[in-house]
Amino acid sequence: MRQIATLQAITFDLDDTLWDNQGVMARTEEGHYRWLLTAFNVWRAERGEPPLALTYEDGLQDYVARRQRLASEVTERRGDFTWLRLRALEEQLQAQGVVKSTALMWAAAAMNEFHRLRVQVTPHPEVDALLHELRRRYRLAAITNGNIHLSRQPLAHHFPVAIAAGELLAPKPDPTPFLTALAKLDAVPERAMHVGDSWEEDVLPAQQLGMHAVWINATGDQALPERVTRIAHVKELPDVLAWWEK
Repeated sequence: MRQIATLQAITFDLDDTLWDNQGVMARTEEGHYRWLLTAFNVWRAERGEPPLALTYEDGLQDYVARRQRLASEVTERRGDFTWLRLRALEEQLQAQGVVKSTALMWAAAAMNEFHRLRVQVTPHPEVDALLHELRRRYRLAAITNGNIHLSRQPLAHHFPVAIAAGELLAPKPDPTPFLTALAKLDAVPERAMHVGDSWEEDVLPAQQLGMHAVWINATGDQALPERVTRIAHVKELPDVLAWWEK
């Protein structure tokens, strides 16, 4: 592997790279939908209207099915998870006889609750100090397929550039979010590195663009292509940089 003499920029995946995402999505998924049913039925009761004829279990199953159908029908939006959730909630409420304007209002309110829960992540203990140090030496960006509110996540202050790939209608492994980040960082692929946990969505697209890639994977043992290094945890990244730049 050729050493890097003049690394300009480092881009990071977020979920399962800078924090453990296990349980976050389940809590967020269940929490925002339960909030919607509870708050909406309270609102209807105050207006003298009956509750929705939806149980939590049946409603959530229908909500997921609507998202999956929308993703297959509107393929350019398949990676825009906020849009899919918003449209699916609007559809579901309208199917229950809710007028469109009210369905729009409550779907948006439910997505506000989704985003409130979604940013309740706990970065790995070493990450804040690591990013603080790296910002002194490199230009940093975050690139995610997740529909997390990028300006509200707990590490936002470290990333002057943050790319929500789904909102570009080009989720990873599409090269567009990587190229967009590099353009905003004024960096070329050969002098940039991407750090992520997904072989298909992080490592391969970055490596194929000519970037260096660091794969966070504690168990993999396959041979790695040029410009790819594997580590078990992001806290090992300084050792990789030190070796490459010595």
